[in-house]
Amino acid sequence: MILVIDVGNTNIVLGAYEESQLIAYWRMTTTSNRTADEMGMFMYGLFSQQKLEVEKLEQVMICSVVPDIMYSLKHAIRKYFNKDPLIVGPGIKTGMNIRIENPKELGADRLVNAVAGMELYGVPNIVIDFGTATTYDIVDASGAFISGITSPGIRICADALWQRAAQLPKVEIKKPKSIMAKNTIESLQAGLVYGYIGQVEYIVRKIQEEMNLPHIKVIATGGLAKIIDEGTDIFDEYNPFLTLEGLRILYEKNK
Repeated sequence: MILVIDVGNTNIVLGAYEESQLIAYWRMTTTSNRTADEMGMFMYGLFSQQKLEVEKLEQVMICSVVPDIMYSLKHAIRKYFNKDPLIVGPGIKTGMNIRIENPKELGADRLVNAVAGMELYGVPNIVIDFGTATTYDIVDASGAFISGITSPGIRICADALWQRAAQLPKVEIKKPKSIMAKNTIESLQAGLVYGYIGQVEYIVRKIQEEMNLPHIKVIATGGLAKIIDEGTDIFDEYNPFLTLEGLRILYEKNK
């Protein structure tokens, strides 16, 4: 059994695998205020709640875009799971050529997603991760990472709207029944969701045009991908656990 951990700006997602089978997963809020003991006891409790035996844990694999949390997280794993975790970064074997101006700038989560997309669905492809930011990562037919696009996530867009417009209420981010809104809540939901769907479709089509690949595979993942998936047919695959799968694949490449 292995434990994989995806540390994002908003959430930390954890998954337990037995070979290629995801047997349990959890989501916790990302905060740098927790001590190693708080994090360790919390994660240990998750294992206990699922009746998973810590003694059977072979290794822990982590990708993180939040440096401030890593000291506590690594010490928590060493103390409570007796493992020295593998961290996605320099020295990790990925099997992927990164052809951008500065490969060191590529976020660990984006690299993991690209590897997962290539291994699970083939190349060329576009992986779109709907998280705090929405990222579009492009792998060409040779299996090389050639480009990445970043835009504000849909929740960031919503938060900016509510903060700047005093009379607008906070609403649940979901697709309304119709774009022809009849009240303020549906008006906000229509603008946010349909507007974001339009952005996604345009960016994907622009990539297809510039690569001259009208049928390049498009893979969606991330916490907010389901909302977008319900309103468009632009995605060929929707995998909410793509990053966890990528971490599992990288463990197999590096064990």
